[in-house]
Amino acid sequence: MTDLRLEELSATTIVAVNALTLKPGQEQFIAPVSYSVAAAVTDPSTTWQRVVLRDDKVVGFVQASFDENSPSEEFRSILWRINVDAGAQGGGVGTFAVDALTEEARKRGFDHVTVIYEPGDLGPDVFFRQVGFVAVGETAYGEVLARRTI
Repeated sequence: MTDLRLEELSATTIVAVNALTLKPGQEQFIAPVSYSVAAAVTDPSTTWQRVVLRDDKVVGFVQASFDENSPSEEFRSILWRINVDAGAQGGGVGTFAVDALTEEARKRGFDHVTVIYEPGDLGPDVFFRQVGFVAVGETAYGEVLARRTI
């Protein structure tokens, strides 16, 4: 298997990230990457955005926030977004990204990472459970609130 590596999101890689494809039916579970990037501008000091590369090709994107001062505990160490190109899904890219995010959270002194996602047949539930997230609740909008303990 080809080695995977992380790189900070940049002007060079954002075009490739926006071009990541999804499998049919997955689009309902994810907003365009541009939305996440725009939202991060509000407080870039707490945002962690990385692209996942296999060789020199962008095959994934992960965004998290680390804000120990957030008034909401679930938002202090949270995975906001993970995209893996349709052709790379099932090849370890998502697991690699979540493991890297978890390591970053640990380095920053957190003992868990939270994720919030919409449930559904083609949604990310199976993936999140496979990489160690456990459902701990539900949001007011019916989304799953899950946590991965470090």
